[in-house]
Amino acid sequence: MSDFLEARFTVRRGDFALDLGLSAAQGEVLAVLGPNGAGKSTLLAVLAGLLRPSSGFVRVGDRLLTDVPAQGRARLVAPEQRAVGLLGQDGLVFPHLTALENVAFGPRSAGMRRAEASRHAAGWLEAVGLADLAARRPAELSGGQRQRVALARALAAEPQVLLLDEPLAALDVGVAPQLRQLLREQVARTGTTTVLVTHDVLDAVVLADRVLVLDGGAVVDEGPTAHVLAAPRDPFTATMAGVNLVVGEARDGGVRAPDGRHVVGREPVEPGGQAAAVFAPSAVAVHTSAPAGGSPRNVWRTHVVALEPGHAVIRVRTAGRPEIVADLTAAAVAELGLGEGTEVWLSVKATEVGLHRR
Repeated sequence: MSDFLEARFTVRRGDFALDLGLSAAQGEVLAVLGPNGAGKSTLLAVLAGLLRPSSGFVRVGDRLLTDVPAQGRARLVAPEQRAVGLLGQDGLVFPHLTALENVAFGPRSAGMRRAEASRHAAGWLEAVGLADLAARRPAELSGGQRQRVALARALAAEPQVLLLDEPLAALDVGVAPQLRQLLREQVARTGTTTVLVTHDVLDAVVLADRVLVLDGGAVVDEGPTAHVLAAPRDPFTATMAGVNLVVGEARDGGVRAPDGRHVVGREPVEPGGQAAAVFAPSAVAVHTSAPAGGSPRNVWRTHVVALEPGHAVIRVRTAGRPEIVADLTAAAVAELGLGEGTEVWLSVKATEVGLHRR
């Protein structure tokens, strides 16, 4: 598929620099992940036309919305003329308008007649399951209902690109899954190209076709959602995916980390360059003395830095760069006598380790 949304730009603000390129096909959902301060909000502001980049461009279809050359005159289409919708944690629905009037606002602003805009808005309220609440104002709606109104308002304007900035983060745990499913259905139904910024890996899994990972103002990983989460190339992505990641030199059939740890996997990796070893916390065995056998592969000496309760397990965090975590039963933690500072040896079977090039 050809690119429908394409952006290549640099933003420099004081000590911060964001330098990236992204693209998405028509109807594709691209999730943007990254730690706080990575540049996710800056990215959305540039796409929405709320922030002028230091240089670069944003193109949607055959329209050049932002063009800031290194030399020469810059061009920036106003936010309201970009056909780009934005939905954040707080939908910011108009408090003085009813749900129907909120949703009709976009079509009315585009010149649609009042009666037609009301019919259009009523259809969208029905699509998001709020047809019977059309006459209510935001103060009379729950947080989840207000966010549904905000989603309907964003899509009723028929944007070419929809920007979602942590749209589920402020919702109750019981409400978020319903709206996540609704987002999936409506974005798929309309074929709207979507950029989703999220800290929740479940949002990416359920909603996104592809994932782009930002860290330090640069793209550190990108690709199909399943591939990026199954074989992360970056510690932040590994943490989100719930796996351990050891990065180092491809050597002796495995990965040798800078601290000397040597990890081999199910299949050897060709020597030379950088590679990564990925394995689940449940695959890590914890010992209070050196395991028998004496092989330095897939065995590390370290100490416990924290014990954290998890779902039916206790997560054991250990020292090192990168940190390795193991999931043990409460009985195993008690039997081993683990606590903060306990010296341990970690081991993982090669059959549980996936290796990939970086």
